[in-house]
Amino acid sequence: MELQSDVCIIGNGAIGKVAALGLAQSGLRVSLLCGTAVPASGAVDAPWDVRVYAINHLARSLLSSLRVWDALHAERVALVDAMDIRGDGADKAGHLVFDSYGARAGELAWIVEDANLNQALDAALKFASNVQLVQGRAVRLHTDAASARVILENGDVLKAALVVGADGAHSWVRHQCEIGMDYRSYGQRAIVTNFTAEKPHRGVAYQWFTSEEGIVALLPLPGDRVSLVWSAPEALAQQLLAEPLEQLAQRLGQYCDGVLGRLTPLQPEAVKSFPLALIRPHAITAPRVALVGDAAHAVHPLAGHGMNLGFGDVADLLKVLDEREMQRDCGDPRVLGRYARARKEDILLMQLATDGLERLFSSDFPPLRIMRNLGLNLVDRLPVIKRQLISHALGRQS
Repeated sequence: MELQSDVCIIGNGAIGKVAALGLAQSGLRVSLLCGTAVPASGAVDAPWDVRVYAINHLARSLLSSLRVWDALHAERVALVDAMDIRGDGADKAGHLVFDSYGARAGELAWIVEDANLNQALDAALKFASNVQLVQGRAVRLHTDAASARVILENGDVLKAALVVGADGAHSWVRHQCEIGMDYRSYGQRAIVTNFTAEKPHRGVAYQWFTSEEGIVALLPLPGDRVSLVWSAPEALAQQLLAEPLEQLAQRLGQYCDGVLGRLTPLQPEAVKSFPLALIRPHAITAPRVALVGDAAHAVHPLAGHGMNLGFGDVADLLKVLDEREMQRDCGDPRVLGRYARARKEDILLMQLATDGLERLFSSDFPPLRIMRNLGLNLVDRLPVIKRQLISHALGRQS
């Protein structure tokens, strides 16, 4: 069987689903190769998902335009009203605070569970008349001057003017296009799980930079719940994964007892981890192919904007496709060139910022430790710079 569409998207995550909805709403015929994944369970009374995202204003605007935002379970979405960032060095630690008042915004971000987001996307896809959901596994990708063809394991063919690779950091699409990449392992694993806090978090996202134990972040969830993202060195990560969550909560006490009090595991068995690496593909386009999300860039989660960077990819791809000349199809080289140029600055800035901060705060060199803590304190006292940093993080211009 051969299925013809304007755009074929490969990937079953939120980025691929958002791309499918956006392209379909712009009038394009879309095929979404989504494998055989089970739909997300985003019921309002479901256990709390340990994988969460900090959604910025750009991403929220995109989701709202696709009528997905209002379909989320609002009672499971938490507002971030402030960010409290702390360095190391005990009494001489640096301290930097961003708040919504200083940002001149109602909120800095929204914390959304992966299951909640995907449940809303899956529901929207059911009513998207221009989207054809295809189950199966791709085994070959062929492109020529006229079209792209994705051959599935069962022999079916997905033919389109453009293939969008939204299939993650280890992208099959990127590999098929023989796009080279720069890869650097951080020697860390992100440990994610949820806790109940003794004291109210008041919508504050906390982050502690340490040289020896990595980066600890506690993000607000609805009620008195918080979500942990601990970017821990590999050896420490293995210890954290091997010990009971009650012991992990005790470890966190050295950071958060003063602001959140005692932590209690929300679901004692629920903890996940994933390795951290910087992945910089040498290109985000190839003949009749565009990469989005982690397929186009994988960054350290310390800034919490990996997902937002992917939503930025989708927003710019939608824009260049919508503005293309009538004689050019979706996979035209000039159209893809415009997409690559549109994304170059945002991707580079995020890569430099996250990689630079990780390198800076992972060093235990005493003079460097002093300098970085002084830097946090200095930025905290410069409102103009703070507003510029916040504006970029929000995903909008100041």
